[in-house]
Amino acid sequence: MNGRKAFTLVELLVVIAIIALLMAILMPALNRVKEQGRMVKCLANMKQWNLIAAMYTEENQGKYWPSDGGTPCYWWIKYVEDKYKDWKANKLWFCPSAQKPETDERGVTTAVLNIYNAWGIYKGGGLGANGIAGSIGINGYVLIPYPPGGGAATYEGGVSVQNGWKTAGAAGSNNIPLFTEALRFDLWPLENQRPPDDEYAAWTGNNMGRCCINRHQGFVSTAFMDFSARRVGLKELYTLKWHRGFNTAGPYTKAGHVTPAMWPKWIRNFPDY
Repeated sequence: MNGRKAFTLVELLVVIAIIALLMAILMPALNRVKEQGRMVKCLANMKQWNLIAAMYTEENQGKYWPSDGGTPCYWWIKYVEDKYKDWKANKLWFCPSAQKPETDERGVTTAVLNIYNAWGIYKGGGLGANGIAGSIGINGYVLIPYPPGGGAATYEGGVSVQNGWKTAGAAGSNNIPLFTEALRFDLWPLENQRPPDDEYAAWTGNNMGRCCINRHQGFVSTAFMDFSARRVGLKELYTLKWHRGFNTAGPYTKAGHVTPAMWPKWIRNFPDY
């Protein structure tokens, strides 16, 4: 054959197999790097919400947004400044890993709400021209019942409004959540609420299930009342001081003697706190 050399079929198949093996090894690592990048962006959004909250409380005697509608609906989002309301213009409402709203602008359901989709679109009632949608939520226990001096006697889940935070600057504010990634715009966690059995499904009335979601390999981006932001382990959510009476040594913590069997399988191998 005039001295020319070429790959045999066997050699070509070996090369393809090696490339496939390398791709199988590298793709999970590449996906982890991409997800870390999305979490960095998500944390940056949380820091921006901290600034928004800081400016609002400075102008309102240290108080956070009002809430109205009574239990279980607290429409704090309509009191956000107009320039932050439009979900199309204000991407701060979204974690980069969850940007597709569950409904479209006509109110038609277009996606099943799960950890990789966003809540909304909510329109009308002072929610801006395009309405609001997002994939983060506020700790409802910081909100002010409206009207002042009236409104609901308890928050969602039965927690007394006397156990709410209401104003910035409380002691231990570095452990009091302000915003976190969520499947609804408001959150009312209780220490005895188990995470959902389905890792990907939407919450079904369980408030801790609104934020105990595995978007970032066992962590969620969280902003705190001292206006810091950091990633929080999913099981660590049970050790945060959501409201004044929240038991940070509850049944799903090390101090409360949690056992592996108490957790759903998908979260069981994550670190305990």
